[in-house]
Amino acid sequence: MAAFTHRTDVMFQHCDPAGIVFYPRYFEMINAVVEVFFDRALDWSFATLHGTERMGVPMGRIAADFHAASRLGDVLDWTLTIDRLGRASADIEITGTCGDEARLSVRGTLVLVDLDRMKSRPWPEERRAGLERYLKETTA
Repeated sequence: MAAFTHRTDVMFQHCDPAGIVFYPRYFEMINAVVEVFFDRALDWSFATLHGTERMGVPMGRIAADFHAASRLGDVLDWTLTIDRLGRASADIEITGTCGDEARLSVRGTLVLVDLDRMKSRPWPEERRAGLERYLKETTA
């Protein structure tokens, strides 16, 4: 199993007046991790996915645990893996760390949606194969 990694600098735009990341900004960062994952790991940019192919991958569910504050100037290292790959969805786990310190962990479900019908649709086979590379191995 591969894990996708991405790095984000904590910028002024992410912070509240106390100089720590304002928690809703984490959700924007998480969306950026997903978007970069689709572009770099799957070679399926959001421009192609949304614009040309008229599909999207909204979160059907998201849960976050905040472990420690992130501050202006920190560098966050993100890791994305897939826990479960369904017919039209994927349960993902995203963790954000700064050095050795956990800052946040997220579990969510992405759903592949036909944007014109606003209905879920199965993953295209070639895209499903790309997603499977990031699927965690399970033991029965």
